[in-house]
Amino acid sequence: MELNVKGKNLEVSDSIRSYAERKLSKLDRQVKDSTRVELELAVERNPSIAASQVAEATVWLKGHTLRARQASPDMKAAIDELVDNLIRQVTEARDKRVTRRKVDKQALLSEAAAEAVAETTAEPPE
Repeated sequence: MELNVKGKNLEVSDSIRSYAERKLSKLDRQVKDSTRVELELAVERNPSIAASQVAEATVWLKGHTLRARQASPDMKAAIDELVDNLIRQVTEARDKRVTRRKVDKQALLSEAAAEAVAETTAEPPE
């Protein structure tokens, strides 16, 4: 997994970068090595916004692009919530693909069985 960590309105420290990499390694187990992940960490400058620490991520999978955004008063909490959200999205996308394959396979098998039954029940020509 290729991980790119960027900062918007803040300098990304080494501790936050390593924390994000460690948390996103959970996602690494569920995606292929060629998957690209872009994590953008930002600080909202508006004083009326309580959850000013924002973590946004984009995951480019084969055939899908997943996005998540979480805001929290603490950057590490925002990253934790973001990773949970991304894991849920990746799991749903994978399960959807597997289920679709199973349904297609069952449809092909049922068509083949229906054809076999039709051939055996057909009256022989006289």
